[in-house]
Amino acid sequence: MTILVTGGTGTVGGWVVNHLIGAGHDVRVMSRNPDKAILPDGVEVVEGRMADVSSFAAALEGVTAAHLIAFSDGYSALENGQEIVTALEEAGVERCTVLDSWDDTTLQPALDAAHFPWTHLAPGEFMSNKIEDWGEAIRRDGVVREVGVIPSPLIHPSDIGAVAARALTEPGHAGQAYILTGPELLTPPEQVRIIAKIIGRNLRFEQLKPEEGAALWRAQGLDEETIDFKLFLADENNLPDEARLVSTTVSDVTGRPARRFEQWVLENVTAFSA
Repeated sequence: MTILVTGGTGTVGGWVVNHLIGAGHDVRVMSRNPDKAILPDGVEVVEGRMADVSSFAAALEGVTAAHLIAFSDGYSALENGQEIVTALEEAGVERCTVLDSWDDTTLQPALDAAHFPWTHLAPGEFMSNKIEDWGEAIRRDGVVREVGVIPSPLIHPSDIGAVAARALTEPGHAGQAYILTGPELLTPPEQVRIIAKIIGRNLRFEQLKPEEGAALWRAQGLDEETIDFKLFLADENNLPDEARLVSTTVSDVTGRPARRFEQWVLENVTAFSA
């Protein structure tokens, strides 16, 4: 079978591609910039965008399964969900996976009425976010400054990709809404201690007041919408109970335990090393 992966050059999509290739499947990646795509040997890459249904439909030719991202350019909500589902049906796609988005999109309601099976993937916080959030600060002065200290069941992006690959190539996942997490809850200070131990440096965690965090993020060039979102996530009263639960979905689907944060840090030591 040929499997289409949208967002195949991204954090999660790249792991979906790797797991599918490792299992011997033919993979086609749809990218906005195919000339810049860095992909494993043997992966076909075509130009296209989820928001442009004509290019998406062309990318589906000969495809039997598809991994979809539920957002458009710049992580904005998709507005053409029904067009996407119609293109999938007309192409004869047999099953698909959908990576969750924080925003409501038109894709999920259209999938609910689709004539092919789908699997919804709802991961928790990515371990890989720590590179963007903390990498520079750790390399520069060894201090991590955050507003919130809420424990999080961070997940390795490879585990998301592994679950997606199984759902795309095996029966038994139709209609499932998989909550995906790592194997443990870790607060930001605990995460910093793990990074410090592995890279062999003394690191410090400083908890900021909301107004201090907002000032810091403005100085870093973040826009007000992003700042508001970060402040929202830092307030434990805004998070559902599910956000602090550890799921067994990764092990249930793949047959092996979810990767721990220590393993991810070991794989990415250079991102935190001065």
